Amino acid sequence: MSKRDYYEVLGVSKSASQSEIKKAYRKMAIKYHPDKNPDDKAAEEKFKEAAEAYDVLSNTEKKQRYDQFGHAGMGNRGGFGGGGGMNMDDIFSQFGDIFGGGGSPFDSFFGGGSRGGRRMHKGTNLRIKLKLTLEDVANGVDKKIKVKKLVQAEGVTYNTCDTCGGSGQVTRVSNTILGQMQTSAPCPTCNGLGKSIDKRPKGSDANGMIQKEDIVSINIPAGVEDGMQLKVSGKGNAAPFDGYAGDLIILIEVEEHSDLKRENNNLHYDCYISLTDAVLGNDVVIPTISGKAKIKIEAGTQSGKILRLKSKGLPSLNGYGKGDLLVHINVWTPQNLTKDELKIFKDLKDSKSFVPNPTSSDKSFFERVKDMFN
Repeated sequence: MSKRDYYEVLGVSKSASQSEIKKAYRKMAIKYHPDKNPDDKAAEEKFKEAAEAYDVLSNTEKKQRYDQFGHAGMGNRGGFGGGGGMNMDDIFSQFGDIFGGGGSPFDSFFGGGSRGGRRMHKGTNLRIKLKLTLEDVANGVDKKIKVKKLVQAEGVTYNTCDTCGGSGQVTRVSNTILGQMQTSAPCPTCNGLGKSIDKRPKGSDANGMIQKEDIVSINIPAGVEDGMQLKVSGKGNAAPFDGYAGDLIILIEVEEHSDLKRENNNLHYDCYISLTDAVLGNDVVIPTISGKAKIKIEAGTQSGKILRLKSKGLPSLNGYGKGDLLVHINVWTPQNLTKDELKIFKDLKDSKSFVPNPTSSDKSFFERVKDMFN
């Protein structure tokens, strides 16, 4: 099932300000909050959908990438990993920004509940650079990457906080003119964690974490660009106290191709032909991203002419077709001629056929550049 447009999910326009996006998400979060809609799977999915949309649209970098590439630009992972892969603790971590303070806006009414309980730590993100060839970009590629990250050491044990009983929160009841009001706040003893380190094995840090190598399999979609960042949810450093792992952020670096130059989804190739080929015409073999291709050089071809090979460029990240391969014809002027060769050209110097006589079909440089972008 395809994802809905994030702007549609929140009911805002693409020109909406950050305050409007935040206000729209707050309204959706309250409407579909699980505490307000217990055992309602449809409401829970809408709650997750709104959270994912807000995570992207509230982040300037993610929003810019989404506006340019759509869902494909998010690496098929959306804000939090998308759909059923979303972590509810990750969603609730937003509420400190949306509602002020921390936790759910319904905590004061429902006494905290299971989600309004102990604070969950999130591990730190890992960032790596991944080099790709232009062929990788054209076809998409599966990569296995070795990373060193923090994981919880075996044998770590915890003590339950005596103050909050492991819930991570303390509840206070105050009398007001409207009656008794129940409020919840993070436990001051354990800082909302609900537990503390009891035993940790030798070699682990103060939180019982050790560094370990891991192999991460990732799928790079076709059409990515140099400088683009992809996120693999939950593949970063683990968090202490049974929290949830951070993310693996992959910075794409595309290596330069020996022959082809990229411009968005189009590719460019400088094709040098001899003066005789330009005059007489010939068939020339050129490189493309998928192998070799033969092109026909018409007799009388002028230097600077651009031949367009449709759909021989790179695929769109959104899956909307392919770019073109633009072949720039450059007529090579001979520089070291023999006496006999020089005599031939001297004899032809005054020939009317060698006098420049451009017609309306011979476009100027600026017209050719204009055609490149059409």
